[in-house]
Amino acid sequence: MSTRLIRKEVDEALWAFVDRQRPGLLAISDELGPMVSALDALLSGGKRLRPAFCYWGWRGAGGPAGAPGIVTAAASLELLQASALIHDDVMDSSDTRRGQPSAHRRFEAMHREQGWPGAAAPFGAGAAILLGDLCLAWSSEMYESAALDAAGLGRGRAVYDLMRTEVMAGQYLDMLEGTRDTGTVETALRVVEYKSAKYTVERPLHLGAALAGGSTEVIESLSAYGRPLGVAFQLRDDVLGVFGDPAETGKPAGDDLREGKRTVLIALTLERADAAAAAAVRRRLGDPALDDAGVAGLRAIIEETGGLAACEAMIDRYAAEAAAALDAAPLTAEAREALGELTIAATARRV
Repeated sequence: MSTRLIRKEVDEALWAFVDRQRPGLLAISDELGPMVSALDALLSGGKRLRPAFCYWGWRGAGGPAGAPGIVTAAASLELLQASALIHDDVMDSSDTRRGQPSAHRRFEAMHREQGWPGAAAPFGAGAAILLGDLCLAWSSEMYESAALDAAGLGRGRAVYDLMRTEVMAGQYLDMLEGTRDTGTVETALRVVEYKSAKYTVERPLHLGAALAGGSTEVIESLSAYGRPLGVAFQLRDDVLGVFGDPAETGKPAGDDLREGKRTVLIALTLERADAAAAAAVRRRLGDPALDDAGVAGLRAIIEETGGLAACEAMIDRYAAEAAAALDAAPLTAEAREALGELTIAATARRV
């Protein structure tokens, strides 16, 4: 089964679940309609990488292709991802997500359009936090509804719980990193590992393998592949957050700079910058009013110091490590081929 078809099946399972939930939510009050609309808008985008890694973790561990329920369990990760994105956008004060207004901005706009009393921004943030919480609850509900045996769901549940704990911990570490001026490449990589790398690749692979009853050898081989690939994926996202095309990223150019993201890319730049360049980065990073000229100036420093080249070299090293681990993994040829395609999808995007 191709990765393209997996995406189609994941979309079908995801929308089927949301459509089943919709009447119950609206039965509480039709005023909850905007919540559902905001979720529909968010779920209409995305690469569906986490469900794909989960599915091929299942297949790589010996799970059958036609087993009922695996796509449902994998698709539930999109609701977990929606929760994380909604909350992340609130914390970062992001205006857009996937080329559309972020959830809290949608609710802010609704408040203003209705002419309600009070401030619009707190209402928008509060409504988005609740929507994120709803997505988190629904992710568990969707997972538990998968037509898989109880023993398999139990094994997977332990991975699911760990994954949720790790991403929350990683998000906190990311916030903490943003408050300090003492970050290093090592501390930035720690955030990458827990906020994104494990959550995007390694744990979804583990989830699929656990559901299939995979051996310790298979799970360890999936870690050897998934951990470096997850890091490479996030480093690529960090580069795109500064240099990417908004048509591809779904966010304005340089938004990570305005949000003050203390990424590995920034840490590599500061490590190589002279005093004047480092001072300029620290002064401009995190300025929400940073204009196009300011973004261009920071980009120039990142390139001229060698920060961008160093980050690209790290991406290549981690991707090569993942590819070597995949070649040695005790997986079927079909799973190895599909995971090879996903390796390219996760890391080969260029600015």
